[in-house]
This record gives sequence, C-alpha cells and structure tokens, in this order.
Amino acid sequence: MPSVSHRKREILFKIVYYGPGLGGKTTNLEFIHAHSRPDRRGKLLSLNTAHERTLFFDLLPVDLGEFKGYEVRLHLCTVPGQIAYDRTRRLILRGVDGVVFVVDSQPAQLDANVESLENLAANLRRLGIEPNRTPVVVQYNKRDLDGVLDPVTLRGALGIPKNVPQLEASARYGKGVFETLKRIVRECLRVVGDPKELKEGRSPSILPGHRPSMYPDHLVDRHSDRDNDHSVTVPRAPGLPRTGRQ
Repeated sequence: MPSVSHRKREILFKIVYYGPGLGGKTTNLEFIHAHSRPDRRGKLLSLNTAHERTLFFDLLPVDLGEFKGYEVRLHLCTVPGQIAYDRTRRLILRGVDGVVFVVDSQPAQLDANVESLENLAANLRRLGIEPNRTPVVVQYNKRDLDGVLDPVTLRGALGIPKNVPQLEASARYGKGVFETLKRIVRECLRVVGDPKELKEGRSPSILPGHRPSMYPDHLVDRHSDRDNDHSVTVPRAPGLPRTGRQ
C-alpha cells in the first residue's frame, strides 16, 4: 500500500526482505545502508533475536530520481528467519508494498528456502493480502560460494514463474544488491500509475493482472499459529533528515 503525500510530492514504499535464516537478508540491508549517502538515509535500527538481527531504516535513493514529479522514499526492513518468530514476521509484513525473497543458494538450504516461501504466502494471506498480486523479486544469493545450486535448479525447486523478476547476488560483496533494490522499486511503481491520481495516504499495492502462482495452494497453510511464538515489539524506523521539499 504505497503512501502518497501530495504536499511533499513524495511516494513511500515499504519493502520487506524475506527468506530463510542467515540467507543474506540482513547483509543486503547493511550493504545498502553503508553505501547510501548519509543525508539520504535514516538511522539503521537493529532488533536482535537469539540467532540473527532484524533491520529497519528509511532511504531516499539519489539514483532513483523522481517518478512523474514525485520523489520515491523507501522503508526497508528484514524479517527474522527463525520460524519461532512467525508473528513478528506478520507484524513486519503489515502494509508491505513489495517483497524481496532472498534465496540461500546452498544445497543444504533448499528445504529452508521452500519452507520460507510457503510461509511468506501463508502470512500474506493471513493479513488479507493476495500473494500472487503482490510485487516480488527473487534474489539468488551467495553466488560467490562453491557448490551452490544453479538458478535454473533453484527456480524449478521453488516453482518460481518465469515472469517473476529474478537476480543473482553475492550480498556480502555487494554484487546484485542495488540491482535487486532497483528492480523491486520498479515493480512497485507499476502499481502506482500516475501518483497525482492517487488519494492522499495509503493505497492498495496490487499488481495489474494475475501472474501464475509461485505459492502452492496445498502447502501455504501448513504452518499454523504457534503458541511458542517469541514475538517482539517492532520499533518504528526514525524518519530521514529533510532534504529541501517541505
């Protein structure tokens, strides 16, 4: 649901990086934050769990430019990879405009990738969001490691339709990181059309048309709510320093 401010002439997208634990979600955001201009990024907030961190920050990318006279502002965040934090994942997914699904390309993580993709679909539906009409980009990460599965094998195992944007990456070296970010923003902008025609505030993020499903219907509800979900309160990322327009 992109948020539009006509007074500021600004579009805000919430982008969530989703995927299995230790697959590279946090590494993507750390690289983006470290290589963005300090005056165009917000403070990097870290929410620590037992095994990994969940990150949040706002970004006003310089290289994206304007879209039909409106600046594009991003709220970027990751979800915890462990299934024990499933309610926290859903909390972070609320109001999402686009998803980057980060695939761990190692053979030993194939089942974890499948489980995470099914979990993404299930959580979107629990929030009343249609998964097959939500902007998504798939990133095949850890391409720098030896013995990783090739993208064709991963796509087949995960059932990713050909019309879903897919990129290779090595997040720890920054390869493919900004390319992935730019691609998910492009997918989100497909939803917007002419921002001047949108009402002030939030609007539904629904892609035009209906793509083939990348989420098996008979599997998406396999993971029910868990009583042992160690949920935590998700902080709100601080805003960016104002840059010119008021």
